Amino acid sequence: MSDLLTVPAARREAIQRLASELHPGMTVALSTHINADGDGCGSQTALARLLGQMGVRSFIVNPTPWPELFRWLLGDDVEDRSAEGPAALKGVDRLIVLDISDLKRLGALADAVRKLPKDALVIDHHLPGDEPPGHTMLSDTAACATAELVYDFARERGLTITTPIAKSLYTALVTDTGGFRFGNTSPRCLAVAAELLTAGVDPEQMYARIYGSVPLGRLHLLRDALDSLQVDMTHGIAWVRVAAGALERHGVSSEDLDGVVEHPRSIAGVRLALLFRDLGHGKVKVSFRSVAGVNVNTLARAFGGGGHARASGALVAGTADAVESQVLAEARRLLEAGALAD
Repeated sequence: MSDLLTVPAARREAIQRLASELHPGMTVALSTHINADGDGCGSQTALARLLGQMGVRSFIVNPTPWPELFRWLLGDDVEDRSAEGPAALKGVDRLIVLDISDLKRLGALADAVRKLPKDALVIDHHLPGDEPPGHTMLSDTAACATAELVYDFARERGLTITTPIAKSLYTALVTDTGGFRFGNTSPRCLAVAAELLTAGVDPEQMYARIYGSVPLGRLHLLRDALDSLQVDMTHGIAWVRVAAGALERHGVSSEDLDGVVEHPRSIAGVRLALLFRDLGHGKVKVSFRSVAGVNVNTLARAFGGGGHARASGALVAGTADAVESQVLAEARRLLEAGALAD
């Protein structure tokens, strides 16, 4: 266990560089990507509390509202100023961006971040994007989640993993690994999770908070999505669609789409699964998922997106029908050419 928890040398050096930019008395803003997920929220709230141990004041400012599913992670000691938008960044000493490899993923905050006097510090585990948010990075695609790197930061700096911090980190690990089922579930990831259990995490309680208490509308949304299911077994592709206004109609939010695309991916013989969410106003959000041997990051990047080899996303301009046709045509072309092979 102790060998697994040893922080790799490259990460130690990156942690030292990042920590050298942080000093007691500073005010730091923390941000993550549009529609923050469990890794983004968990990493932010854990880091906010760790920075407090270093005498660094921090608050959160995200490009979209904090998800209700993870509101309990904020507690009473982590301030969320996302509602203020770019104005919240005025006067901060530094910005730390988590779980993002491309500045565009900061949405409405991107332009304000570009104008900051100092570039952002970055903690991330994604493949490199077209426009890095900053150049002082703690980044490693081998990490199962950004939270694994936040854990390493705490370990290297001699900071205390309190129970609230452990719960935040565990939330990030369990959600980004699909409940420790996805290919990014490494031996080290499980070793870190074990350490978090010793710090006060109750796995049954965490399951109940994250997966065991969903609104009825979420199941109605899933029903509608599965009703749209289409399969191309020749190429091993399955896809579903969520219509514009569906979330509002069922009284749910974008976080309730989490896991929907896993259903088409679970079909025997499917190598590539897609979720098309019509946002209205000529924009479609596409979620890409794949099995071993198929790198969907390549496909996502063809449409201005990115992410991981098995899980990526893109925001594509056009009608739902047009975007679906374009993405499927490119997916088939790339699969036939062997261009999505790992």
